[in-house]
Amino acid sequence: LQFTEEKLGQAEKTELDAHFENLLARADSTKNWTEKILRQTEVLLQPNPSARVEEFLYEKLDRKVPSRVTNGELLAQYMTEAANDFGPGTPYGKTLIKVGETQRRLGAAERDFIHSASINFLTPLRNFLEGDWRTISKERRILQNRRLDLDACKARLKKAKAAEAKAAAVPDFQETRPRNYVLSASASALWSDEVEKAEHELRLTQTEFDRQAEVTRLLLEGISSTHVNHLRCLHEFVESQTNYYAQCYQYMLDLQKQLGRFSGTFVGNAESTSPPPAATSPPAVAAATLPAVPTIPVVPTIGGVPNTVAESVLNPNEVKPPASGTRKARVLYDYEAADSTELALLADEMITVYSLPGMDPDWLIGERGNQKGKVPVTYLELLS
Repeated sequence: LQFTEEKLGQAEKTELDAHFENLLARADSTKNWTEKILRQTEVLLQPNPSARVEEFLYEKLDRKVPSRVTNGELLAQYMTEAANDFGPGTPYGKTLIKVGETQRRLGAAERDFIHSASINFLTPLRNFLEGDWRTISKERRILQNRRLDLDACKARLKKAKAAEAKAAAVPDFQETRPRNYVLSASASALWSDEVEKAEHELRLTQTEFDRQAEVTRLLLEGISSTHVNHLRCLHEFVESQTNYYAQCYQYMLDLQKQLGRFSGTFVGNAESTSPPPAATSPPAVAAATLPAVPTIPVVPTIGGVPNTVAESVLNPNEVKPPASGTRKARVLYDYEAADSTELALLADEMITVYSLPGMDPDWLIGERGNQKGKVPVTYLELLS
């Protein structure tokens, strides 16, 4: 009845102090944003909605979530099986094995990241929503009921006092029959008893309301500790995500070096089994491969070595740069030489580059002073 009359504007309502209202608003905001962050983090870690629903059901049923293969690990499996089918000794098979191994390592790193983020970040957020927030919500509902009881007692006392004042102010002395005065006097006494009962109930409900308000206030002030705990968990999430991406970057750098080191051999093997048409010249192939970069002239012969010699038999330290066709290049990224035939690079340095016959188009010969060696084109910006 009290709740309905408040909604209709027919009853007064006890207002909480401004500090308490701020605590309530802060708690509601914390709960709402925690739910949104939790849901979106789950989407980030597991984009597949069906898999998320399956994991949710397993958690609700108190059963262990079955181990699921990551996309990277599944791709690695397919690549390995394809390499075995095509022949692990062929250039394509060797490359599939190398890339598949890297994909497997990426999948394992992703699995470790998901596990770490789930324990260090998602679990504390869920614990807050399913533990502390439920307790806060329960105590808030109790406080609401205590406030409704308090306001109902206030309204009852107000009505009793008004009726008592009316009975005391207008006694029926005008009646000729004495029984009317007796009835009026007894009515005033009855309203006095009613006022005393209402005051007693008001004191009890006020005490219960104050006690419940204090309990709720202490719980709401604990939201500050929740923020501190979530801040620590957020740092751990960022650290695990940083480690994950650093691992992925390192794995891909290693793979790039391996593919670059073996690309010359693969190209040579491919040329030996299926030579290109006679109409296709090396400069035309290079121009088709790198359309955005001007073609570097290729020296016809060096020391009597024909153009069909593969890069694997060339020793950059024993050749001389051509009289024309050398260019300047700026290094975009650091590069660590894989062997003595390669030249280590530092970002933003300037080197001289040129091409040799039989080289893979993704590689050039680079010179820095007395140092010379193969360098990958993808690490360079050729200057006109």
